[in-house]
Amino acid sequence: MQFIRQVLESFRFAWQALRSNLLRTTLSLLGVTVGIFAIIAVFTLVDSLERNIKDSLSFIGDKVVYIQKWPWSFGGEYQWWKYFQRPEPSYKEYRFLNDKLENAQAIVAMDFKGRVTVKRNNNSMTSLIQGTTFDYNKISEVPVADGRYFTPQEIDVARNVVIIGADVAENLFPGEDPIGKSIKISGLSFVVIGVQEKKGESLVNFGGNPDVKCLIPLGAFAKMYHSITPSIDIAVKGYDEDEGLLELESEIRGLMRTRRGLRPTQDDNFAINRPEAAAQAISSIFSVLTVAGWVIGGFSILIGGFGIANIMFVSVRERTNIIGIQKSLGAKNYVILFQFLFEAILLSLVGGLAGIGLVYLLSFMQLGSLELHLTAGNIALGLGVSSVIGVLSGIIPAFSAARLDPVIAIRAK
Repeated sequence: MQFIRQVLESFRFAWQALRSNLLRTTLSLLGVTVGIFAIIAVFTLVDSLERNIKDSLSFIGDKVVYIQKWPWSFGGEYQWWKYFQRPEPSYKEYRFLNDKLENAQAIVAMDFKGRVTVKRNNNSMTSLIQGTTFDYNKISEVPVADGRYFTPQEIDVARNVVIIGADVAENLFPGEDPIGKSIKISGLSFVVIGVQEKKGESLVNFGGNPDVKCLIPLGAFAKMYHSITPSIDIAVKGYDEDEGLLELESEIRGLMRTRRGLRPTQDDNFAINRPEAAAQAISSIFSVLTVAGWVIGGFSILIGGFGIANIMFVSVRERTNIIGIQKSLGAKNYVILFQFLFEAILLSLVGGLAGIGLVYLLSFMQLGSLELHLTAGNIALGLGVSSVIGVLSGIIPAFSAARLDPVIAIRAK
């Protein structure tokens, strides 16, 4: 009960200090406000970017490796001349891996053709065409909102059927049900069997935006485009118990080297790429942004901390007489210490809350496809940093107030 009374009394003193010197307090807290705003704004931006990228990665698969001609490079010199003469992955290699791999739960061959005009009567739009084999929905998310996925027979006989993205459906079939109707892709008719759920804009679209994509059997894709570029990408999904996909990658490397007749002294003439490598590369950029946020915010908070310390020293001087009276009535040193420390923390929290409030308002701004989300963790971080600054800024003034001699303090004017 006594503790609660002391807290309420400390809160009353702090509130009086805020009200009586509003302009001085506001200017002094500006540093804390700007610092917390800078730190939490950067953390919110980084968290939102990572969430956006993870959503994009979910559409190209989890625990998946890609066998391709060109490696994905994220830093350092890209020695393209070493990869230029490599052979493209082939459908025969896909069939070979499909028969031999033991550490894979799914394997898919696929290829892409960008900026293809798809038509339906007088409606048309530019789309991304992707040919794929049957297990593609095991490798990547294919959320079919209307209709259905491919059947094995449609893939095997290369039937002209298509699963279209939400934007394709809206543009080619405005106000209509597209299921069972035909569209033209490169002059050939394809029957729509499914429509994917709308994903919306993303900052990064690995594998293309599914909203503007048309999925067709790889055999149908090959009939239209492989006479010009007879190449594919091979995607392999590993098992959850294969930690780091080390067994799968080792098996793929051994089988591909055997298939291509490489001697032990020869380098691989293929690349095994991982989507998480892209995420890790981008995360390294985020870490730089985070450090920059801490540096910028740290200087502002440092200035704000000195401002709060100045307020507290002035407050001690103005209330010296009151401190002497409290002590003469039996107030312990820790009670005086707690009063001023609580006041410093409250002042710092007010500045921190103002900074967090600015970040919250910022989250309503439209930043293209990026949606900012102020998380509870970042709010807690802002309040925690504010509290620490309050303690560090107020501990010396509070300690000096607690050590005042009551007789000298009462006589002070």
